[in-house]
Amino acid sequence: MGHGKLKKFAENETFRCLLQPDASSVLAKPEGSRELVLRDHAIKGNWNRDMFEKPQPIVLELGCGKGDYTIALARRHPEMNFIGVDIKGARLWKGAKEATEEKMGNVAFLRTRIEFIDAFFGPGEVSEIWLTFSDPQLRGSENARLTSPLFLQRYRRFLKPDGIVHLKTDSRFLYEYTQSVIRANGLQVLASGVDIYKVPPVIPSEAKESLRDMDAVFQVQTFYETMFLKMGLPITYLAFRLEHAGEGFAYPTDFDAAYWREAEGPRRSFSHQPTKG
Repeated sequence: MGHGKLKKFAENETFRCLLQPDASSVLAKPEGSRELVLRDHAIKGNWNRDMFEKPQPIVLELGCGKGDYTIALARRHPEMNFIGVDIKGARLWKGAKEATEEKMGNVAFLRTRIEFIDAFFGPGEVSEIWLTFSDPQLRGSENARLTSPLFLQRYRRFLKPDGIVHLKTDSRFLYEYTQSVIRANGLQVLASGVDIYKVPPVIPSEAKESLRDMDAVFQVQTFYETMFLKMGLPITYLAFRLEHAGEGFAYPTDFDAAYWREAEGPRRSFSHQPTKG
């Protein structure tokens, strides 16, 4: 491991805004069992009390990388609290250092696997979730996609009943997959667009009041987003609400994974563009 990473990891320990729990704090092996089970962390339900200057609605960015998007949203909305989540400590160092140096009382970061996310947040504790340029898992497990029914069920456990999920991605595959999940579950779409910098997202009139800051969709960009735009890749955007009734979410049956995988072509290559839909 390079000296630079070691230095960042050491400095991470000094940042009050960065929570880095050991796996043992959220995983336990019940007596007589061979399998580990997820258990609640002490911060669950207590983020506003323990991590922020004042209690305010909480917004998560899952897979936040260096925290650029989290920091930018927090600057735009001091009336809300923001938490960036990622597993890479060297990445989180940048956002945590910036938040610390600027004394941003409405920013926190959590280093953990997103699979463990519902061990850290209590019912109704989160108002919105941002998924920014998540791995589309083109050939991986469907359950590894952050908009899969498995993950939506996790989000529902801590998202407010009127909570919103935002998906911003360069992957048409992930965008179309998410649309299929939405259809399969009759979820309310608040905004959608397949190339938002050329054609503004479609927003039903009844949804306009729910999206408090659509300008942020265009004005706040991650490092990867700026790179993809320079490459000529279209950026897609979806915003939708989760239905809180029922036991779980249905898996889509109308998603043509083979078609959209082929249409997307080599990852992050703009030489293959889909024509379907």
